[in-house]
Amino acid sequence: MEKKERKVSVSTAALIGVIVLIILMAFVTNAESVQQSFWSLIPPIIAIALALITKEVYSSLFVGIATGALLYSGFNFEGTINHIFSDGIIAVLSDSYNVGILVFLVILGVVVQLMNRTGGSAAFGEWASNRIKTREGAQLTTIALGCLIFIDDYFNCLTVGSVMRPVTDKHNVSRAKLAYLIDATAAPVCIIAPISSWAAAVSGFVEGENGISLFIKAIPYNYYALFTIAMMILLVMMHVDYGPMYKHEYNAVHNNDLYTTPDRPYANAEEEKISSKGKVIDMVFPIIALVIGCVIGMIYSGGFFSGESFIDAFSNSDASVGLVLGSFCALILTIIFILIRRTLTFNEIMESLPEGFKQMVPAILILTFAWTLKAMTDSLGAKEFVAYIVSERAAGLVGFLPFIIFLIAVGLSFATGTSWGTFGILIPIVVACFQNTDYQLMIISMSACMAGSVCGDHCSPISDTTIMSSAGAQCNHLNHVSTQLPYALTCAAVSAVTYVIAGLTKNVWMSLLLGLMLLILVIYILSVKTKKVTDGADTQKI
Repeated sequence: MEKKERKVSVSTAALIGVIVLIILMAFVTNAESVQQSFWSLIPPIIAIALALITKEVYSSLFVGIATGALLYSGFNFEGTINHIFSDGIIAVLSDSYNVGILVFLVILGVVVQLMNRTGGSAAFGEWASNRIKTREGAQLTTIALGCLIFIDDYFNCLTVGSVMRPVTDKHNVSRAKLAYLIDATAAPVCIIAPISSWAAAVSGFVEGENGISLFIKAIPYNYYALFTIAMMILLVMMHVDYGPMYKHEYNAVHNNDLYTTPDRPYANAEEEKISSKGKVIDMVFPIIALVIGCVIGMIYSGGFFSGESFIDAFSNSDASVGLVLGSFCALILTIIFILIRRTLTFNEIMESLPEGFKQMVPAILILTFAWTLKAMTDSLGAKEFVAYIVSERAAGLVGFLPFIIFLIAVGLSFATGTSWGTFGILIPIVVACFQNTDYQLMIISMSACMAGSVCGDHCSPISDTTIMSSAGAQCNHLNHVSTQLPYALTCAAVSAVTYVIAGLTKNVWMSLLLGLMLLILVIYILSVKTKKVTDGADTQKI
């Protein structure tokens, strides 16, 4: 009872603080003065701070949206309401790309629901449990699967979650840890995969150069992505957990509590009736159909069947269209497969459609608010403000520019919740600055931009990838954010130091080796200073 009252009081104090801040802003700003200034970053800062303090994401996002609308309209009531709905929520839900992503989410939710209803997920869990004997094995398998599904981060998050959740649950891996492993193998893997929707997006922002070629050359310098993968493996093998994650893992191992907090998303889904005819193939077939379908859908949207090469088709692909087409074909094939195997009746399949939609409602709601918040920052000129800072204020520090660009990309991506939006702002600036002066530094700075964007996206509670990682793991969203943040910041700090070395030496292997050695040292120090969580009663103490 005391904890509940304390939580309410903290939330109330935070909201009062925001209201006071907004009132002060009304006196010191006007609609013109906030444009392309630091004020443009205030709405996402408020939303993120509130979410972390109150542990409630929906109201926090809406307060951030309302703040942005107030600043844009000059605190005019009618203008604020119009900006929130007409220019915000309605506009983002009218965007064809966003609608495609939402449709993709719904279809994936239905496919996952069908896999569960047929008993495929349960059968895979039983099959895997006979082969994966340890918590380390369950986590390493999750990492391996996440690295294999590199085509798209959205697809990665939900697929890896649905496949590995039964296995990690059986070995008492907390949902927060599962969400971290999913998130850390989504964007960080896609950003170093030449054949992915991310490679296509990055290459599209490069003008006057071969985008795919630059992307490939930047991979060895993409320290945050590379170090994140290395860090996951080190954490699992060395049994290291720290920060809020330690509590979640301790509860999972010793108290058989996978959630820790009272909020247990989808916990009742496990009580759902499933078919007794389910086999591993009932889960494997939909996954394979999804992978093949999404690859074909991506290259189709890029013009592969109209004569474009495979690489060019991926470069020109529309992830929204490709993923929808591919996942829809996979859904149809899955339904036909289920009917042939007679694991579910046609009526049971139809009953699964709205159930799958319901599972995606929290993610859809958060995504809608996150997109709307981004629309608010765009209307306030956040892009132009950051572009000015990079091109004008940081140009004199040439050797430290990769480090500076990395930090700016982290901040912008964290505040706006979008990696791709950050790419769109910074990559053209980087290419224009170094295209005809220092080609090697252009590659390093471009990789710093990509790495920083992924890092900020990884940390941000309003990032769509972070949101879908929570959905894929069926984990409370803010639990995922709070437990992942110390891990992401640790990797970010090591990456930042490595970018200083890279900017000064311009030697890819020296900087990569020194950065990796620093990461191993940091993890070792953490392993000494924190308690280790291992299997069952064998928990070691220091």
